[in-house]
Amino acid sequence: MKLGNYVLRQVAIRVLAASIVILAVLQILDLLDVSQEIIQRDLGFGGILHYTALRLPRMVQQAAPLGVLAGAIFAFMKLAGDSEIAAMRASGVSAYRILGMALPAALAVVAIDLVAVELVAPRTDPALQTWWQDTAPPAPATAPKPRAFRVGADLAVATTTDLTGRTLTAVSIYRRDPAGQLVERIQAPSAVYGHGGWRLDAPHFTRFDAGGVRTSQAAAMTWASAFEPVDVQSLFFGDQMLSAATASRALAGGGAQRPPAYYATRVQRTFSAPLGAVVMLLLTAPIALASFRSSRGAVFVVSSLGAGLLYLVVDGMLSALGESGAMAPFLAAWTAPLIFAALGVTALLRLEG
Repeated sequence: MKLGNYVLRQVAIRVLAASIVILAVLQILDLLDVSQEIIQRDLGFGGILHYTALRLPRMVQQAAPLGVLAGAIFAFMKLAGDSEIAAMRASGVSAYRILGMALPAALAVVAIDLVAVELVAPRTDPALQTWWQDTAPPAPATAPKPRAFRVGADLAVATTTDLTGRTLTAVSIYRRDPAGQLVERIQAPSAVYGHGGWRLDAPHFTRFDAGGVRTSQAAAMTWASAFEPVDVQSLFFGDQMLSAATASRALAGGGAQRPPAYYATRVQRTFSAPLGAVVMLLLTAPIALASFRSSRGAVFVVSSLGAGLLYLVVDGMLSALGESGAMAPFLAAWTAPLIFAALGVTALLRLEG
């Protein structure tokens, strides 16, 4: 037990240190784009800290796999360089057991990544958007631009400036039959979300059928759909990175601007992307078996680092293919993690054998 705690502590400390450094670098690069604007708004150093805190959950997602990659490399280099791995193996400890001792550190990063992206970021993103808009200097009023989106089988166009997502203006709803032909257009100057759905004020109906075009008017109507204020926030004010809940809502009939393949891939990526931390640990595990008294150790370090960076490139490329519909969402999300994890395990098996 003491040996397991020692190995875990060596890996966890270095993973934490590497993650903090990478997070700091990412935050600095991000601040280079906005710090001047923050200063111009007279928000001062407190504004920079506030912006940094609200952006932190999104940065965690980017830093997590790189932190494990760098931290595990340094940890295994130290253990192997100080001959501690050799002493463990001489006492009968296998490479698989050493890997198992370090695994909780990677699993902790996976858990932190999931919490940051799925629980914290969906709350900090709207807060950042609201704060950024509230602190903006006065500017000439401009009319909000209409945005088109899909709600189930309906197509809709609307505008809004309400950050709560509970009101829409200049609403147009286009309803189609199962063959995709337009059968009705509903236009309303405004819509307010309430019990039962969206209340359209003074809607104007235009129906298209074999008999021609018919028009009618009503004082109000309820647009019953799965479309909710959270979907409005995501469509009009949201971040590019969607949470699993938002993507699932889009697939279930909530507001969507992109093809279903994009949202299906995002759902799969919710679970596959955090596991990149475990993949990085597997790719760096062979370093523990390297001899640093020769050039073999340097070769293992460079190979593990290159494999980790290649994994990020391949994973991003396959995800883009899945989001565009050129590849099945499941394959796009899971191919890179499974292949590179298999490569790491294969290398470990060959070295141990």
